[in-house]
Amino acid sequence: MKMTKAQNDSQNICHDPNGGVPRLLEIMARLRNPKTGCPWDIEQTYKSIASYTIEEAYEVADAIDQSNWEDLEGELGDLLLQVIYYTQMGSEDGYFTFESVVKNISDKMIRRHPHVFDGAGQYKTTKQQISDWEKIKESERSDKHNGPTKTLGGIAKNLPALTRAVKLQNRAARVGFDWPDISGVTDKITEEIAELTEAREILSYDNQVEEYGDLLFVMTNFARHLKIDPEEALRAANEKFSRRFESVEQKLAAIGKSPIQSNLDEMNNLWNIVKKLEKEKTIL
Repeated sequence: MKMTKAQNDSQNICHDPNGGVPRLLEIMARLRNPKTGCPWDIEQTYKSIASYTIEEAYEVADAIDQSNWEDLEGELGDLLLQVIYYTQMGSEDGYFTFESVVKNISDKMIRRHPHVFDGAGQYKTTKQQISDWEKIKESERSDKHNGPTKTLGGIAKNLPALTRAVKLQNRAARVGFDWPDISGVTDKITEEIAELTEAREILSYDNQVEEYGDLLFVMTNFARHLKIDPEEALRAANEKFSRRFESVEQKLAAIGKSPIQSNLDEMNNLWNIVKKLEKEKTIL
């Protein structure tokens, strides 16, 4: 069967290594073609690929953490593919297109950076810019909803829990619902620990979960007052634990043992040795 001009054009751009974004858009359009596309790609929905989008974003962050710029290039491509995927489905459903998404974000960046794009060339500190950014966002939300919005509205529920807690607390703090200094937070931590201890002794499992959640929430607030990103801090703690435990395993292997063949006292002693060696390296 002879190809039409449109089919030839599609083939050509898909196989053009310098085709850029138009090439990627055409590749996705062909993958989603109901008659000639890939069955798996055709079956996907906004919801079915959402988890992949989150996974790809974390893989981008992981490549950055490792300063692996070669991997980062590939991971950014994978993340871009997610955007292309959504915009292809949006185009099919008549909701939006890649071009409308690009226009939307471009307009938003100009609107939210008047100090850069209004021609005045004024200088602003990062703190001033963040404050102005939030004011512009609030104004946009009000315009979108034809009036004042809920203080905590618009904070995505699917964010990592610690990140969402910080955003909720920051939003509440902007309207004055916050401890004036960190002593109020530390007092609350003591209170929540006491409540959790009591719940563990006399209350149900569900009550214990609730009290533990309260403690995590106030610990997140403690991090916020210290200007620490709790998500980042916990990731670092996870990595430190993994690194040290692997060192303990290596030391056990050197004497012909595995963790299951060891005991808590032995592993604790090795842990303290590993910890001491790490601190000595840090000092040096």
